[in-house]
Amino acid sequence: MPKDTLQIEDLDLEETNKGKFDWEKFVETNKLVFALGLIGIILVGVGVFLFKDGLFTKSDSIEIIENATTEGVENEVVVEIAGAIEKPGVYKLKEGSRVEDLLIAAGGISSNADRDWVDKTINRSAKLSDGTKIYIPSEDEQTLGATAKNGGGVQTVSGGESGQTGGLININTASLNELDTLPGIGPVYAQSIVEHRPYSSVEELTSKGALKKNVYEKVKDKVTVY
Repeated sequence: MPKDTLQIEDLDLEETNKGKFDWEKFVETNKLVFALGLIGIILVGVGVFLFKDGLFTKSDSIEIIENATTEGVENEVVVEIAGAIEKPGVYKLKEGSRVEDLLIAAGGISSNADRDWVDKTINRSAKLSDGTKIYIPSEDEQTLGATAKNGGGVQTVSGGESGQTGGLININTASLNELDTLPGIGPVYAQSIVEHRPYSSVEELTSKGALKKNVYEKVKDKVTVY
């Protein structure tokens, strides 16, 4: 083959090679770029995974916080105070409140309250339980009760309301003084009977814990409910 012809063929081959993209050289030159890109993809994937997992964790945290808030709410007791009191009625107090707290909430005992009876009978430091009822008698009630106990004929409190029905004392409506006339019932048991009201039967005096069995036997035929 002539020399000139060989040179032309070599030149054509060189021109052809120039038209091709050298991938191997490109990869070799940009190896660092590819590595960084791969790392970036991995980091993005990990971030997405952690974000999704974090959403569930956040939900659990909210639930725990809500539970903690509920647990922090103070419980209440509902109690009643009646009789010779400035503001008789039903009160909601914090659980663990004392009788003194109820007296303060109700404005204290009234001017006609039997203060001697209160001092001797009411334990101001006692804790209140839900459903407790405290009755503060007036001096007039105490006088009426003493008269009846000594053989007098008066058995009703002011206002004409009586706790007696056919000679039997109604344990749901009787005053402390009327209850005190029963055999074996003193101020303490009279207060206990009032605090455990209402009763649907006489037998509940023992089932509710108002009276001991031996005391109940003394009064069961002298009381009634309606």
